[in-house]
Amino acid sequence: MQSVKLSPPIWIATPAALQKLADELAGLTRIAVDTESNSLHAFREQLCLIQFSTPQADYLVDSLAIRDLSPLQPVFKNPRIEKIFHAAEYDLICLKRDSGITVDNLFDTMQAARILGCERVGLDSILADKLGIHLDKKYQKADWGARPLSPEMLNYARLDTHHLLPLRDHLQAELKTRGRWELAQEEFIRLAGGNGNGKAEIPAWQRLKGTHKFSQQQIAILHELCHWRDTQAQRVNRPPFKVLDNKRLVAVAETMPVSEDDLEALGLTARQIQNYGPEILKAVIQGKKSPMVSRPRPSRPDQGYLDRVNILSEWRKTTGQNTGLESDLILPKNWMLAIAEKNPRDLKELAALMPHAPWRLENFGGQIIKVLAGRQNLSGQTIAGADSAKNKKFPRLKK
Repeated sequence: MQSVKLSPPIWIATPAALQKLADELAGLTRIAVDTESNSLHAFREQLCLIQFSTPQADYLVDSLAIRDLSPLQPVFKNPRIEKIFHAAEYDLICLKRDSGITVDNLFDTMQAARILGCERVGLDSILADKLGIHLDKKYQKADWGARPLSPEMLNYARLDTHHLLPLRDHLQAELKTRGRWELAQEEFIRLAGGNGNGKAEIPAWQRLKGTHKFSQQQIAILHELCHWRDTQAQRVNRPPFKVLDNKRLVAVAETMPVSEDDLEALGLTARQIQNYGPEILKAVIQGKKSPMVSRPRPSRPDQGYLDRVNILSEWRKTTGQNTGLESDLILPKNWMLAIAEKNPRDLKELAALMPHAPWRLENFGGQIIKVLAGRQNLSGQTIAGADSAKNKKFPRLKK
């Protein structure tokens, strides 16, 4: 636990206070940032809190009270201000989804720790390992949409950013010492380039596991059950899984129960049966009457593309093992798929598919081109002749 007595965080809940904060942040070169949402407690999650830390103070912005967060956009987009996050990807999604905010110039302490080969990359673990600071994460799954927030929750929220500034400096120094600073910079640019773009939304029934062998009728029932569950969850403003979890929802669609006794046999609680039993059985009946539903069958890519994906996947896995880096840090998946599709023949063509990645291109570009051309095996050995000195000098990451 934090032992030093800290001044209370500054609560920002009015447009005037937000503008004043934005003006203050605009004059800095580094700020620590985090967000809190209520995904475990509401049908549609919302951005509930934005935390900022500077060397002088910690701020908590009530994004439920202040709907217009546009004064913060110039701060987040200013390339001269570094925004320090831990595990930035989800924060970027929430900021863009709810407020249209995008971010330039970030430092992600979790990605920095991964590049350093840390086995534990949660914020509490990194702070303990690197700075000897111990945090209590008991409020990680709290309802951040509740108001008022307890003093304990306010303190928890501020501690998610309070130590990021010194942690950032510690990690940068280690990255430079171990020859990974350039790779980290590339990774930060890549994360910011996504600018909060999440995965394309697909129907709920298509996201459920354990349905690959379902008949068309079972899929039709599952489709009806998902519609019922979403309607019920929206009515009571709860996440769908808190109405009926995915495992039991799939079991209902698979077995097509006809009585409340059947629902009990599937593991539904007495309360669930009392509250929802008749509606679930009605959804099953409706699903049986509905037109048959077929699972979408995506067009199969050509065999050459699939072969290149397999080759690149094996290459980055082997290269990751040889260097102590995780494979997605060697070659992010979206880049790997783009390379497999375009099949570049030289470094110029490859560079167009790996934007802002000079370090990766220098250390891995030649290997990628040779592997695709079949002139280098997966271990990095050139089939015809010795590999380049540049690739031979690539350092192995110390654990």
